[in-house]
Amino acid sequence: MTEFNVISFGAVPDGTVDSTEAFRKALSEAERCKGTVIVPSGNYVTGPLKLGAGVAMKGSSGWSFRDFGTSVLHLRDGDTDCMIDMTGAFGGSISGICLDGGRKGKNVHGVKIDWEKYNGGEKEDTPTFDDCRIGNFSGDGIHLKHIWCFSIRHCMICHNLGCGLYIDGWDAFILDNWFSGNGNCGILGGPCVASITVTGNRVEWNSGAGFKFYRGDSYNITGNFFDRSGGPAISLGDENGGCNTVTVTGNIFRRNGKPCDKLKDDLDSCHFRMMNCENVVVTGNAFLLGCDDGGKGEYSPVHSVVLKNNSYCIIKDNVMHRAQLGETFVTDGDNSTCVIDNNIG
Repeated sequence: MTEFNVISFGAVPDGTVDSTEAFRKALSEAERCKGTVIVPSGNYVTGPLKLGAGVAMKGSSGWSFRDFGTSVLHLRDGDTDCMIDMTGAFGGSISGICLDGGRKGKNVHGVKIDWEKYNGGEKEDTPTFDDCRIGNFSGDGIHLKHIWCFSIRHCMICHNLGCGLYIDGWDAFILDNWFSGNGNCGILGGPCVASITVTGNRVEWNSGAGFKFYRGDSYNITGNFFDRSGGPAISLGDENGGCNTVTVTGNIFRRNGKPCDKLKDDLDSCHFRMMNCENVVVTGNAFLLGCDDGGKGEYSPVHSVVLKNNSYCIIKDNVMHRAQLGETFVTDGDNSTCVIDNNIG
């Protein structure tokens, strides 16, 4: 037997009965054989859970933009640091599961992997998240500290008080997701983020930047839609260092730099900001200013692109007609080895 239905272990999908122990028993049995925990449609109340190596937790999804889906886990209380701990769950996966944090506790994450150091597990973590809705947590939707190798596909990570996704680590595929309405960035990088492919995501109405990465290398950022970020849609580097070997291609930047308390300074009202970076190519993107839905709120951004002390970068062949209120490009420091050309509008 390799499949374990949580109802068989006593879980009650009525949204009121505490089903924590039933889930823990099912997960424990699955860990013995690298099996699958089946979560039928329903609303389950649980405390914190721990996923084991090779264990899959599968539900029936069914989420929509505004509502949680059919297999929903509701956080019992805020006396924890996460709802599902996947630290050490090498090859573990969560699919078709919706996690509702209920804004409980303080800095409680939906899912976490947390090693004390890089390569803490001494091999690739390789967790996968597929077709999940993770929202309403007082911390980050997914918090990955010292992660090595993961994928997130077709998920909605929304309305968390922290970031949608926090990454401190490398080797990732982040494809076809919604990062919507989070209290900080859609995706925030920690001290090091490297070797990531971020493609086809909708990143909208986050109170912080869409994507913010301070350090690292080898990013492929392609075909994403950034809308109404409270800061730059993409922010690379800062005053103390930067990123290198990055492609930013085929994205839409729409009404970013929204006026809010998350703006670090006046220059954060922009679509794209880059400091102390090298080997970055920004090409084939489309930029547009705007305000809130229904013609409400202030128009933004003030600027399209803000650059400081970058080297050997290319910003070329982007369209920027009606893209900003003020200057298209704001440059500071030494950007003399960069090519900025043919950005029409």
